[in-house]
Amino acid sequence: MTDTQLEPQPRLRDKVAIVTGAGSRGDVIGNGQAAAILFAYEGASVLLVDTDEEHVSRTLDAIESHGGTASVFIGDVTSAESCQAMVEATVQRYGRLDILHNNVGIGGAGSVVEVDPDDWDRVMQVNVKSMMLMSKYAVPVMASGGGGAIINISSISAIRPRGLTSYTVSKGGVMALTQAMAVDHAGDGIRVNCILPGPVYSSMTAPNMTSDRRDIRRASSPLGTEGSPWDIGWAAVYLASDEAKWVTGLIMPVDGGVTLMSPSR
Repeated sequence: MTDTQLEPQPRLRDKVAIVTGAGSRGDVIGNGQAAAILFAYEGASVLLVDTDEEHVSRTLDAIESHGGTASVFIGDVTSAESCQAMVEATVQRYGRLDILHNNVGIGGAGSVVEVDPDDWDRVMQVNVKSMMLMSKYAVPVMASGGGGAIINISSISAIRPRGLTSYTVSKGGVMALTQAMAVDHAGDGIRVNCILPGPVYSSMTAPNMTSDRRDIRRASSPLGTEGSPWDIGWAAVYLASDEAKWVTGLIMPVDGGVTLMSPSR
């Protein structure tokens, strides 16, 4: 057991992370917000990226109130210049970059017949292009520092279509991007993995949820429960940590077993 550290310690101690979409609307926590809080809890310094300062300030307050280290960057992940600036700001503030958590995403409804072409383009830009842009500027910095970990957020909709064609296609693209990057950058010491959240009650889904709808979502899982952003966040912590040092190119559903069953969501 000479290569395994069994002493209790923060799993991300001395690491530096970027989390995109780190804010949250309303009182319900978001996936990116949960991941950012948990990264900081596990010892990382975190750059909190969002487009809304009020939303992301809640995440900053939560981290700092528990003694964590974080700062805010207001930026647009669909802009190459903004993505480059985020990475540069991380290095300026914390000296390095070890973890990139690509969390930003938007929904998109309808079939190919129903979807508006401009809406299609917007979903692809936000859900896929943003991850390419963030990675484009993060990878060289990670490589120069000896490696790192990238976690991309997809969705079980990528493997279980349900009338959200643009969203499904974009999230399938995230899966393909993850595995392409995992191969391309393994030699740089960079691991790239992908989480597929299932029916999680988050700030993104809460506005459209009724109690009946939530009951249906719980019934779709063999565990009989609905997920929370903390479930997604803890999966991200694992993939970001050295515990996953031999894990790359993984497509990881975190869905309470929903994709094993057939009931509708």
